[in-house]
Amino acid sequence: MIYLQLFLEFFQTGLFSVGGGYATLPFIQKMMERYPYWFGSLTLADITAIAEATPGPVGVNAATFAGYSAGGILGALVASFALVLPSFVIVSLVARALEKNRQSPLIGTLLSTLRPAVTGLIAAAAWTVIRAALFTAPIMEGFWQAIEWQNIVLYAVLLGLLFVPKIKKVHPVFFFLAGGIAGVVMGLF
Repeated sequence: MIYLQLFLEFFQTGLFSVGGGYATLPFIQKMMERYPYWFGSLTLADITAIAEATPGPVGVNAATFAGYSAGGILGALVASFALVLPSFVIVSLVARALEKNRQSPLIGTLLSTLRPAVTGLIAAAAWTVIRAALFTAPIMEGFWQAIEWQNIVLYAVLLGLLFVPKIKKVHPVFFFLAGGIAGVVMGLF
């Protein structure tokens, strides 16, 4: 039964999350609320971090990880397949339709109408991850009390390191070491 639920949930996610892997995150967050026993103590930030750390599309990696958490290896396969199946079917059908109606103004209007919805889905996912990473308590309790200052410092260091290559050529290993040292130092406090 869990595999059927996984298939239906991730099929729905794949069907409605237009715009790439990050657009799947709000759907996965809702799944975490509906089926908390699938995910144990994992948070959306955990799933996002693991999905980004592994090679491949973020959405598929997140579905694979969530499916594995819920139903083991078979759950991972079912969730991944269910997530990509709608895209595969839709792209196949749309490709055929576009070939036949290449010059139609309706097609251009349809594609430009989807852009704001995609932007909204990705912005919602970004806000969810930022809120989980930077704030320890609900923001409504008080902005300054909710801030996780260690994470703010780490993000400031990261932003500073982004400009180092523009000033001086530095080997990429330096950035891994600097990030590791910053993480260890911040972990001590």
